[in-house]
Amino acid sequence: MAYVIGASCVDIMDRSCMEECPVDCIYEGERKLYINPAECIDCGACEVACPEQAITVDRKADPEHRADNRRFFEEVLPGRDAPLGAPGGAGPVGPLGVDTALVAGR
Repeated sequence: MAYVIGASCVDIMDRSCMEECPVDCIYEGERKLYINPAECIDCGACEVACPEQAITVDRKADPEHRADNRRFFEEVLPGRDAPLGAPGGAGPVGPLGVDTALVAGR
């Protein structure tokens, strides 16, 4: 079970969760943050740190955002040649400057 960042993060991106994540699995899009389900260790540190209460366990998350979170890592995003996958940490990747169609369309 991984965690999912929901709609209340769009255009806010406080980033407190990124500072608390011990495995660096929270990636930065243009308008929203995304948790890599393959890298998340289910510790819950991000959920507690989020002042927007945008983070929840995937089984309780809005199904639309749960699927969208996976798409960020599994599908080719605009301007990229391949899916992001699981690169082993967000730090070396840096801000991606792109979001999924769901977030970009809001």
